[in-house]
Amino acid sequence: MNFLRSFSDFLFSLVVCLVISKCNADANANANVNANASCIVSKLAIDASSGRHIPDTLFGVFYEEINHAGAGGIWAELVSNRGFEAGASSNDAANIFPWKIIGQNQSSISVSTDRSSCFERNKIALRMDILCQGKSCPQGGVGISNPGYWGMNIEGGKKYKIVLYVRSLGPIDLQVSLIGSDDSVKLGSTSIRAYGLNVTQWTRMERIIMAKGSNHNSSLQITTKNKGVIWLDQVSTMPLDTHNGHGFRNDLFKMVADLKPKFFRFPGGCYVEGDYLKNAFRWKDTVGPWEERPGHLNDIWHYWSDDGLGYFEGLQLSEDLGALPVWVFNNGISHHDEVGPSSIQPFVQEALDGIEFARGSATSRWGSLRASMGHPQPFNLRYVAIGNEDCGKLYYEDNYKIFYEAIRRIYPDIQMISNCDASEYPLKHPADLYDFHIYTNSNDMFSKHTKFDNSPRSGPKTFVSEYAVWREDAGHGSLYAAVAEASFLIGIEKNSDLVSMVSYAPLLSNVNDNGWIPDAIFFNSHQNYGTPSYWLQQLFIESSGATFLNSTLQTSSTSIVASAIQYKNSLDGHNYIRVKVVNFGNATENLGMSINGLNTNVQPTGSSMVVLTSSNKMDENSFSEPMKIVPQRSSLANANKDMNVELPPYSITSEFNLLWAIANGSNSGYLLGTVCMKFVFVDKVGVPLFNH
Repeated sequence: MNFLRSFSDFLFSLVVCLVISKCNADANANANVNANASCIVSKLAIDASSGRHIPDTLFGVFYEEINHAGAGGIWAELVSNRGFEAGASSNDAANIFPWKIIGQNQSSISVSTDRSSCFERNKIALRMDILCQGKSCPQGGVGISNPGYWGMNIEGGKKYKIVLYVRSLGPIDLQVSLIGSDDSVKLGSTSIRAYGLNVTQWTRMERIIMAKGSNHNSSLQITTKNKGVIWLDQVSTMPLDTHNGHGFRNDLFKMVADLKPKFFRFPGGCYVEGDYLKNAFRWKDTVGPWEERPGHLNDIWHYWSDDGLGYFEGLQLSEDLGALPVWVFNNGISHHDEVGPSSIQPFVQEALDGIEFARGSATSRWGSLRASMGHPQPFNLRYVAIGNEDCGKLYYEDNYKIFYEAIRRIYPDIQMISNCDASEYPLKHPADLYDFHIYTNSNDMFSKHTKFDNSPRSGPKTFVSEYAVWREDAGHGSLYAAVAEASFLIGIEKNSDLVSMVSYAPLLSNVNDNGWIPDAIFFNSHQNYGTPSYWLQQLFIESSGATFLNSTLQTSSTSIVASAIQYKNSLDGHNYIRVKVVNFGNATENLGMSINGLNTNVQPTGSSMVVLTSSNKMDENSFSEPMKIVPQRSSLANANKDMNVELPPYSITSEFNLLWAIANGSNSGYLLGTVCMKFVFVDKVGVPLFNH
């Protein structure tokens, strides 16, 4: 840290948030605070001249196909069950859910499925026997409709690409329309006409529809008034304005990108394992042309995945986010069955082929497939996880060693992640990192800020790939959960010499399928909002690659946790000190804070703070109030080098953003500014500890 001292001739500016609050709670306040609690004086001394580097990869995100995070979520495909494969165990129209038949009551159409598709890996096709002709058909014709994932979001003025495969023994005259929620307003339509000789074989048809109206609960309709037999397969509707044309829903991509993740762990999670191996995520079934992907039953989370967001798309999403991909692959183990070492070789080869797909040259076997999908340059795959939450299962460690040796032999630079927890006891096998998962109540999560204080520093690094407060304390994403998680993350910063990576879970949830709550981001067909846990993660964005500063907290309180970092702002090029303090008690705490190693007085001019607060610890954001709990900026005229700060009950006061020097010492000017976010809420007895 000698470079810090070298700036002594420059103007230093220290901006500190002073939060004014009462020690005794107002009896009329909308909170259950102990009004008789006394103030406890604590002291935080920060040494700005000494510290250590925080890993560049510390904060990232974890994506899993859960709660329709991908299908019906960030993957922008609007048609649900586009290939009619979902649940298709017989040639029965009941298997085409959520497709609906138009005109069935008039006995004008018969719909069924058969195995006549031209795609070898997904043979189910839909057959329509049209029994009426012209005026004998219902006014709007007969056919099928698809509501998408709880309604398609169609926006006026935007273009939508329709793709379908069709076959018929006679001429066809199809009307393809986007229909509003009342089934009468046509938002846009196009025709598909062909003579019989042109469609006796499966034929791809593609059309663009410009929507002339908007509706958030629309459907796709395919109708006709021509008697005959028509087969359909692989029906798709995609907006043309996806992120970079890569198929990702723009608003959800932005929400994730705003976290500035340094890594992207995917595609699971339990989704990788499957309840049974036959339904596990197998990457080779998820690459290549989307029409040829068979899809699979996501049996662990109870819905069909067409695998539009497959292995390639996960790698592409990582790259678009500017994050390093962390690929989790199946190691021959599911929740209810597993393959032993004598039969594991096909899974090992699948993993090796998957790495070649990501990293191999465009002339290699699997790299050439990647190149044919539009990405000739290799992806930057450096991390792989051998399974998910499988340590302790019968064959995990034996299988793991086989995977490890095979990958290390061919890809010696790949960092391999074990499922076994080495935070207390050493591993019995080699690893570069080990997984640590925690889902618990708020009180226990707060206490986990010391979890890694005494963990051994030799051996593999720690990857906290899943953490969250859940159940009663969390609701659908409460402030109470967020402040406990803040304490845990401050502990992660403190122990970042051991912990290399950390990510919240789950990331995304369609509100129509809340199979697991809470989540960082909730959404429907056209809206989204972040929970307090989402906004909390934004407070730690600058920590990755920053310098963790040594600090000393002197206190008799068991409710305060604090940390300080120094980082360079990429926007203005200046160096900042950032302090984060959590008060998890039911009384106001007085904190005396001092920064040592600075040679100038604090300049209060231009200082400001941002406060995130609410009247109740269990308050949440929602579609009706998506901005209820968001940062609010205000000016701060009172700032000093040594300050007394009042910390409200159950709060995180973060960030004291302290500008202290001009980058590189190349400019004699200076800027003043601060970002300060504060969570405020009251206590509640937590639920029993539960580790998932």
